[in-house]
Amino acid sequence: MKLAPIFDPAARKPSPKPVRVDLRKVFLIGTALWTAALIICAMLLALHVPVLRELVVCAAGVFVGIVLLIWEHFDRWDYRRLGK
Repeated sequence: MKLAPIFDPAARKPSPKPVRVDLRKVFLIGTALWTAALIICAMLLALHVPVLRELVVCAAGVFVGIVLLIWEHFDRWDYRRLGK
């Protein structure tokens, strides 16, 4: 049994350094999907299908995606400014 790291923290392997990932792609894809769903819900609403709640959820998804893209822009800006 390898219980030494539990009882003796000095026996643990060093933790790996965190990897810097590009979240812009993730946020862009998510926001694009929410935008597509918003357009579909808007078309269904125009056809008198009761999808108002879904339309609001899709609009919230687009809003959150845009806010996250703005956050990622400034987070990367700070990261580059500090010189990695």
